[in-house]
Amino acid sequence: MSLLDISDLTLDLPNGTRLLDGISLGVEAGETVGLVGESGSGKSLTARTVLGLTPDGSALGGRVLVDGRDLVAAGRRDVLDVRRHAAAMIFQDPRAGINPMRTIGDHMTETLRLCEGKSESEARARAIELLTAVRLPRPEDHLKQYPHEFSGGMLQRVMIAGALTSSPKLLVCDEPTTALDVTTQAEIIRVLVEQRASRGMGMLFITHDLNLAASICDRVVVMNKGRVEETGDARRVFSAPQADYTKRLVAATPTVTGSAGPVIEIRDASAPATSPVDAPGGDAAGPVPEPVAAPTPLERPDEASAITVAAAPADDEPILAVAGVSKTYHLRGKPPVHAVASTDLRLARGRALAVVGESGSGKSTLARMIVGLEEPDTGEIRVAGRDRTIVPKSRQERIAHARSVQMVFQDPYLSLDPRITAGRAIEDALRLHTELSTTGARARVVELLEQVGLGAQHAQARPRTLSGGQRQRVAIARALAIEPDVLVMDEATSALDVSVQAQVLDLVARIREERGLTLLFISHDLAVVRRVCEETVVMRYGEIVERGSTVELLAAPQHPYTQLLIDSVPKPEWAPEPRRAEASA
Repeated sequence: MSLLDISDLTLDLPNGTRLLDGISLGVEAGETVGLVGESGSGKSLTARTVLGLTPDGSALGGRVLVDGRDLVAAGRRDVLDVRRHAAAMIFQDPRAGINPMRTIGDHMTETLRLCEGKSESEARARAIELLTAVRLPRPEDHLKQYPHEFSGGMLQRVMIAGALTSSPKLLVCDEPTTALDVTTQAEIIRVLVEQRASRGMGMLFITHDLNLAASICDRVVVMNKGRVEETGDARRVFSAPQADYTKRLVAATPTVTGSAGPVIEIRDASAPATSPVDAPGGDAAGPVPEPVAAPTPLERPDEASAITVAAAPADDEPILAVAGVSKTYHLRGKPPVHAVASTDLRLARGRALAVVGESGSGKSTLARMIVGLEEPDTGEIRVAGRDRTIVPKSRQERIAHARSVQMVFQDPYLSLDPRITAGRAIEDALRLHTELSTTGARARVVELLEQVGLGAQHAQARPRTLSGGQRQRVAIARALAIEPDVLVMDEATSALDVSVQAQVLDLVARIREERGLTLLFISHDLAVVRRVCEETVVMRYGEIVERGSTVELLAAPQHPYTQLLIDSVPKPEWAPEPRRAEASA
């Protein structure tokens, strides 16, 4: 008998709106089934029905069998029993699922004491055992800590350990690695696979990352608008998709070894060769492969869709110059944190430079100093020949300072005022930085919205009524409204669906083509970096350890840390090895 058997599941809201329509899927013991699709496809709602977490007043139809018990017809006591003993869930945001006022020990031992009847000492011993199983380094010390003292990856491990306290037969994972860097994601996936194998659990794994789904799932269910579009063996679905919707998702998914959809072609192919930068402990981290010849041009699914961006001559004065910049944070009672150490960058006008690395590598701190949100301790930052480290004094100087560099943040909902409309957000930027009249500014707002693929009707929409992709487009339109010298995008596509991400990246490529925009792109997604940027620098512990042409750096990384980042990118077992492995062999 299957651990999970969903048959003809329907879910209707009180107003008659049908959110789920005829969903059927199953999960066997020891099997991982992927549930993939865009935001709003119904995958998270389907997963929540497994634990009885449905919207108030909603009506369920069909059948949801969990370990032989039908939750559609079950009473509250039976649903609680399933949550305590049969199924558990790991949510997308660990900080939203844990009480920040209680210690990790309280979170870990509560279920063991109240539901399993264990004594305090027994519950503590079991909690330490589970935290050790998910590879936390000091479980005894971690029990005394609070959630704010943990990184995102460490806290997600705590949530996995908490989900395992009831020894569930079925583990439901709802986007457990979204917005984590590639190495942390790889560690979390390794922990989940180990726990599945050692416990014989079944896993229902929800994600919009098709590369991740292909690497971990045995079977895949593709959802769209509350319906199942396609289901089958993971290799078959991703290698030879049958449904048009699945084909579009696969086509929109970028990879490290190639690029989906429109790609950027550089007219001036002369790019600096990849060069490792000395870093502490670099030689001891592992052997460095011999340099290899530059790879052949990217294979394009549609040659006609390539976007050509003019490359600036190498001897041009850089639009962005960073020299010897350092930033150290001094925390009371703790050793100083060296966020950025003696960093140098040069970015020519019209080029796109990626800064990649794990969380805590210093890339966002560097971006914030370039924008002016942080002041460097030492060094110089110049944009279009103007010194950014000098604090502006007059109003005109502050406006010119802000106009020179604009930033698009990771979460557009937090960077847009929820009280005002999208059009008003853009209009306010125009009125501040230009001399346009009210009529002229509003006409320009419509032009900008149309440039980013929206329409005049979106000018009257508030952020909460827009999708994630639409909000990000509004944020880009606002940043471009004042025509900055440099646009900084800090993880601006990390939490978007593959199709929405593709639309945003196509938009950025088109604007670069039309305006000659200079782009500083902060990301941990190497596949997106390959698609967007001609040059890349790799940061670790606040230092640049490698820099060079993006294509060459990803094909033949010289520094062991860059090799680790690339090797941590999820890929299916049937995928061919990258060219760099063949060359080094």
